[in-house]
Amino acid sequence: MLSSAHGFIVNVETIGFLAAFLTTASFAPQVVLTWRTGGRQLSWAMLVLFGAGVGLWFLYGAIERSGPIMLANALTGLQVLAIGWIKLRAALAARPD
Repeated sequence: MLSSAHGFIVNVETIGFLAAFLTTASFAPQVVLTWRTGGRQLSWAMLVLFGAGVGLWFLYGAIERSGPIMLANALTGLQVLAIGWIKLRAALAARPD
């Protein structure tokens, strides 16, 4: 769908995909930091709540058939799973035998 804003033709889906890219890419440094620190700076509660929110946004995008919303939240969901795995691995490694 095209819309006109101040004489410019703008593809609304392009704006959505650009927003999806930027918000998803902004989370990548957190994955790197979590890898380096073992995720000690993140609470499990925040991670679970954030992951649930991302999952619901993905579901909303699927219901609305919005590619940008689905893409952004699928990729962010993968990053949340990676952070959870890193935190769990670090927690298990820190346990005394």
